[in-house]
Order: sequence, then structure tokens, then C-alpha cells
Amino acid sequence: MPEGDTIHKLAAYLAPRLEGRRVDAISAADARAAERCSGRQVSQVYAHGKHLFIEFDNAWLMRSHLGMYGAWHRYVQGEVWQKPRRQMSISLAANGEEFVCFNAKEIEWLNRPGVRERIVGTRLGPDLAVDDPDLDSVLHRAREFLPEDRLLADVLLDQRVAAGIGNVYKSEVLFLERRAPWQLLGDTSDDELLGCFGRAAGLLRRNLGGGPRVTRFENDGAGRLWVYRRRCLPCLNCDTRIESRRIGVHHRGTYWCPNCQSG
Repeated sequence: MPEGDTIHKLAAYLAPRLEGRRVDAISAADARAAERCSGRQVSQVYAHGKHLFIEFDNAWLMRSHLGMYGAWHRYVQGEVWQKPRRQMSISLAANGEEFVCFNAKEIEWLNRPGVRERIVGTRLGPDLAVDDPDLDSVLHRAREFLPEDRLLADVLLDQRVAAGIGNVYKSEVLFLERRAPWQLLGDTSDDELLGCFGRAAGLLRRNLGGGPRVTRFENDGAGRLWVYRRRCLPCLNCDTRIESRRIGVHHRGTYWCPNCQSG
């Protein structure tokens, strides 16, 4: 599931392969944007939370959000794709290679500087995967943007508050901080909020290297995650059976230990 760590690793992979190179051809639903940026040089590839940005030397910016099912593939030009062409969201050909995004939730072209680019920037909270994220700003945005009856599980997922947390980190952070998913924002202290977002930031940065996502670092072979997708299995802390339910504004699957997170 692409969360902030995944997109940062994707940007780190694409940057040395695209930055400074001319894109020979672009295939995209927005034919005008594809024509405008075909033949242009890529000036920068970077991530912000769950969003990947590719900036061109003509001040245009391509933003992609993979959602639940999106993925980027790299092919040698002429190589047979592993997915059907109808699932392609965008394709960039450069230096004998093709970089293809399939099944993206969003592909958007932004002019820099422009109104839409500023709106997108304003709506994304601080990126938790960077060094020293502004957690005071995160706290302020949570109190300013969200009502007091918003579930803590939803607060963590709101990308306006902080960018990068997805469904896996949501459940894992709540477990590690011993917070019930249905705890209300109004019943959560500033220190508790900062604890949750600080924990998420540390985990995201720790997972920027290679290998699978890990939130449980005990070297006992019992698993790399504490609660996510462990429904009905014993809690790795207290042996109580893990529960799961779709809760919150978007009915997202949430996992928790009813004993460790009994608040």
C-alpha cells in the first residue's frame, strides 16, 4: 500500500534516471499537457507525503497520487508491459527507457507558479518523512481544520494535517501510542497528538531504506507489524486477540488491541 515512505523511495529511484534528461515522449489522458512537456528536460523529481512530483524545465509540474492500486513501472523501450495499456495513467519515455504509472488515483498538471499549484501546496500538511518535520504546524492544523468530534484514526489520515500517513501507519501508530482509534480529537491532549505524529514521523523515516515496511523491530521472528492485518491473532504484547473494523469518515479498515488500546 503506497504511503509516504513508499513514495519517497520511488522519488529516490526515479530522480537519478530522469533529472537532467530530456523526455522524448509522454502519453497521458491530458494530450495538451503531454504535448507541452514532451521534449522538455526534467529538472526535479521529489515526493511530498503520498504525492510524487515531476518538474519540467518549462515550469510545468506533474503530480501523481497512486491511491490504493497505483504503481510505477520501469521498462526498456519496446519491452512488453506487465499490465494492459488501458490501465496506463501516464508514460514517460526517456533515454531508451519508459516509466509508466498504472491505475493512479490522480494525475494532475500544475503550472509553477500558479493558483492551482499554490492550492495543492496549502492543502498538504508538513511531510513527516523529511528530517525535522514541523510538528508544531501539524498540531495547529489539526486543531484549526478538524472538529473536536473527529476520530483520532481520521485525524492521522487527514493529509491536510500531515502528509504521509496511510492505513498501515495509522493502525500501527495508534497501537504504539496506546490510543484507541475511536478516541476523539477533543479528548486528545496536545502532547498525545504530538506523540502520535512524532511516532509516525520516526517510523516513516526509518523505512526509507530498502526492504519491507517495519514498525516492530524485535528480532524474534514474530512479525514486522504489531496489529495491521492481524485480526483474530494474539497481540504480540499481551496475547489478546486483535480486532478490526471499518471506522471513520471513509470507513477505512482499522486494527487494534482491545486491551492495549482500551482508552
